[in-house]
This record gives sequence, C-alpha cells and structure tokens, in this order.
Amino acid sequence: MATSPEAITHIHEGARGLPVERVQDLLRLQRAAQKMTSILDLDELIQQLVTEVACSFGCVEINLYLHEPDESTMVLAGSHGCTLHGRGTRLRVGKDGMVGYVAATGQMRYAPDVAKDPYYIACEEGTKSEVAIPLHVEGQLVGVFTASHPEMDGFPPEQLRLFQGLCSHVAVAVHNARRFEKERTEREKLTREAQEARAIQQALLPKCSPLIPGFAVSGMSVPAGAVGGDWYDFIDLGDGRWGLVLADVSGKGTAAALLMSATRAMLRSLAQNACSPGEVLEKLNGLLVNDFPSGRFVTMVYGVLDPAARTFTFANAGHLPPLVVDGPGARYVTTEMGLPLGLQSGSFSEVTAEIGEGARLVLYSDGITEAENSVDEQYGTARLAAYTSRSGATMDGLVDEVRRFANGEGLRDDATVILVEGRKAVPST
Repeated sequence: MATSPEAITHIHEGARGLPVERVQDLLRLQRAAQKMTSILDLDELIQQLVTEVACSFGCVEINLYLHEPDESTMVLAGSHGCTLHGRGTRLRVGKDGMVGYVAATGQMRYAPDVAKDPYYIACEEGTKSEVAIPLHVEGQLVGVFTASHPEMDGFPPEQLRLFQGLCSHVAVAVHNARRFEKERTEREKLTREAQEARAIQQALLPKCSPLIPGFAVSGMSVPAGAVGGDWYDFIDLGDGRWGLVLADVSGKGTAAALLMSATRAMLRSLAQNACSPGEVLEKLNGLLVNDFPSGRFVTMVYGVLDPAARTFTFANAGHLPPLVVDGPGARYVTTEMGLPLGLQSGSFSEVTAEIGEGARLVLYSDGITEAENSVDEQYGTARLAAYTSRSGATMDGLVDEVRRFANGEGLRDDATVILVEGRKAVPST
C-alpha cells in the first residue's frame, strides 16, 4: 500500500515556509513512511517509526502504544528516548495520562506546556511540550502515538498537521502488521495441530506386516495432506486367520481423520467377535448410520484371509473392487450388495477368491486409480492391472508409478494399498 494522498498532502503543506533543512527532514520522513508499508513485522515497524520521527524532529521521547480492547488498556509497544518506562507498560483507557485521554476521546491532544496540562504524566525531565495522536483504522482505535519536545510549544501547527497525516498512514501499517502477525500465529498453530494429528494417525496404522505362512502381506498409506481419511489394517483373528481392511472416509483433512479413527475402533471390536465379513459390515453400518454426521460415509473392503484354505473371503461397502492376479490373468472381483457405510441400513454379500501360489490380491483406494496427469487423464484400473501383473511388482513401485504418471501434479487424494502375494505353501507337519 502506498502513502495515502492525505498523508502526502499534509507532508507537503507542512513543508511550506520551512527552512531547507526542515524540508529535507520532512521528505525523509515521507520516504520512511512509504517504506513502512512493506514491513509486516510489528516490532520492526514500530521501532523504525519511533526512531525515524525522533531523529527527524529532535524529540526528547517518542512512544507508540497499542490498544488492547479486551482489557481496555494501552500497551507500550515501542519507544525512543524513554528511560523510565519499558515495553509492556500499561495505561488505562480514559484514566491514565494523555494517552488514556486520547484513546477514550479519539481526539488529538497537544500540551504546549506539560506543566499546565492536567492529563500529562511526568516522564523525562527534559520534556516541555507533548502531543498525543490517536491511530484509527475504519473507526477502530489501533493505538496512540506520542511525541515529546524539549522546548515550550515545540510543535508548530504545520508539524502537528504532519504528525496527524503521518499517523493516519501509520495506523494502517500497524493494523496490517498486527493482522499479519495474528494470521501467522494461527497458521503456525494449525500446522502444529496438523503435525500432531498426522503423528497420531500414523500411529494407528500397522507398525509392521503380519507373518502369515504361505503369504507376503504389506500395506501403505500416503495422505494427500497432513492427515487423511484413508486407512488400512491387519487384524489377528486367531487360528491363523487375519482380517484385512482398507477404507476411505468421505472428505479430507481433520474431519475425515476423526471419523476414520472412530470407525477403525468400531471395526476392530466387531471383527474380534468372529463374525463373517458381511455380518461385520452390517453391524458396523448400523452403528455408523446412527453416529455419522449427515452426508458423511465410509467405503470399505473387509475380508478374512485364511492361509490354510488359501482364500480371501470379503464383503464390500461401496468401495473399489479388489484386484486378483493369477494364472488366468487379472480380474476385478465384485460383490452383489453393499452400499457405503453410514448412509442407510442394508446387508452385504460376500465373495471368496482363491489366492494360490504366485497369485496376487490388491486392495486400493481411489487415490491410486483416480490420480490424474497434466491433461486430466486418470491412472485407471487398466494401468493398475497391467502394473500388478508384472513380475516383481511391489507396493512401493506401484505408488512410485502413480506419482510418475501424475507428472508433477502430485497425489490429489489419499493413496492406500494392500498387497497380498501367494507364496509357496508351507507343508503341514
């Protein structure tokens, strides 16, 4: 923001009829005022202001107080030449000194002889005259500026007009710096909270892959932001069987992460009761229909891996169909019934897929198949099947390929994968 026309007018009007040296001082002060608009650090702004004014006008003391409306006080934020009061000194609005008077009335107060002014509070011995000017932005009090002079009636009318014009400009600069400081503090707070939420969410994911005879099982989740709504889990059901789940909560960010955490806890509790996948999802859905906010839902694949039978029996709640890669080729396995969880009551059908030696099972979220490149083309199910069919295909390799496909666009949605590989069967003893 440039210096306001009113401020420039005051400066040039104040310069008329003054000695050349004074005119140079005023022009220098004008340049300093213009430079202040680029300073967003509040402390730096205030210190530069009080120093520039003190040097330009030979003042005994320059102070700038900021208004704290919640406490109805004025707080000393910067000073030059003051030896008695430090930063943080507080004056009550309407009660303490010229500053309190000006803050309450909104009018400049000039004391040509401080000894005769009833509101003046003695400070530096050399002070003979003092002016206090309110700083307003859009009718709101921002602060109060004060200048003290070593001579009686040390501020002629043209200087007082200059100060008023300058203070109009300073008020805006201070207001902007305070607002920037507040927004920066809020952003830093949100960043810290997001980092803490991410750490908690990552702690809820499996710490390691389960050891299942005849199978290699692995999973990973890459959130698009600090936190996400995707998650996967491995649940030990006993008797060698494992529950595998991959889910996606609608939405993104902290809200989705909170719903994910709640859903995870419910699912784990239900899965331990040895129910079939369809029964688990039906009971979970009944809980979420009652608890979820309107418009929120979860898509989920939940199944049981039975290493003895070499099968994966699963139910699907509106999620993308699992991919099976085996001798006949790559195919997506669908179920007949299963709406997303949390929308309405319903049942969930089950399907069993065999996972023989050398076969692969892939559970994935739409952050994989719906990843887009620079021309809005999606990675898609065909590319997923083609990659997974390759010899040596890995979960990390899949995510890397999706990133390369996005060609610098980045993952716009959470990307989560579970890969189950059938290994040589372990002979029974």
